[in-house]
Formats: sequence, structure tokens, C-alpha cells
Amino acid sequence: MDVLTILVGSKNPVKINAAKTIFSQYFPNAKIDCQGISAPSLVADQPLGEQATREGAENRVTYLQQHHLADFYCAMEGGAAKFEYGAATFAYVVIADNRRTSVGRSCNLPLPASVYARLEQGEELGHVMDDLFNTTNIKQQGGAIGLLTNHLATRESSYTQALLLAMAPFNHPEMYL
Repeated sequence: MDVLTILVGSKNPVKINAAKTIFSQYFPNAKIDCQGISAPSLVADQPLGEQATREGAENRVTYLQQHHLADFYCAMEGGAAKFEYGAATFAYVVIADNRRTSVGRSCNLPLPASVYARLEQGEELGHVMDDLFNTTNIKQQGGAIGLLTNHLATRESSYTQALLLAMAPFNHPEMYL
């Protein structure tokens, strides 16, 4: 049985589990060795805007590639932005091997204006949600997504979907030249 080494640019178990899930689905005949490694995002702890959020995920993958050897490197960066229709949270995901890199993005979760205002003041979404819902360390559990959808979706399910889609160039490399 082949062993695939997957490095995730975070120690957050939600991110590690999401990566392990998708690589297990795409490579059912391989043993998946999925490890989380602290990798700097080089952006704010709570990135605001799509560009900063994407750059955070890209920076984590670049760090992993420069300091470790693996079959795949991946990172997920949660961010928030104010759009013309209102504030939302989302994540960018980056998956790379030694030949290609794929960038993906999750769906948006609408955020209350009062929550986004606290993010603009420098607070992290997980801490704001813990305060509002009287939870502890929700960002390593269901996240704001779980709380605001009454647990019908979770932070992990959002990452899993984005990662599954970001794998397309690795599945059909001849089409992504």
C-alpha cells in the first residue's frame, strides 16, 4: 500500500481532519499520513478581504514547501469581507505538490453587521462567536458556520468542500496546462 504524506499548514484539528478526509476519498488505496505543522500566514490573525485571506493560505503552503518534504501540501485560511450585499466569512484553500498549485475558495456565510464590526476592531471571528454563544474555542470545533447554521454545516464541512473542488487540477492535469 502506498503511503501519501500530506502536510497541513496548521495544528488546528478541524483543518487537519478536512485534509485527511479529502485525500482519503481521492486516494482510497493509499495510507494517508496527514500531519499539521505550524506555518506562518504572514497576514493578520483575522484576515479581512479576499486578497489577504488567499495570501495567508498561499504563504502557509510556501512555508511548508520550503521547510518540509511531502507528497501534498495544503492550507486553509478563514477570512471575512464586506461585500455590497453584506458581510460574510469564507476560506481560501491552497493545495500543492511539487509540480502544481491549486487555489480554491469556500462558500460565503453571511455575518451579522455587529459581528463584522468587531472584526474590523481587530477581534478574531472565533473569539467573537465564543463570546456571543458562550462557547469555548469554537474555531477548533464547528466554527461560526456551525453556530450560525444550527450545526447543519460546520467549519470542517466548508473546508472539505473547498478542498475537494481544489483537487480538480491534480485529477486531470492534462486539462490544466
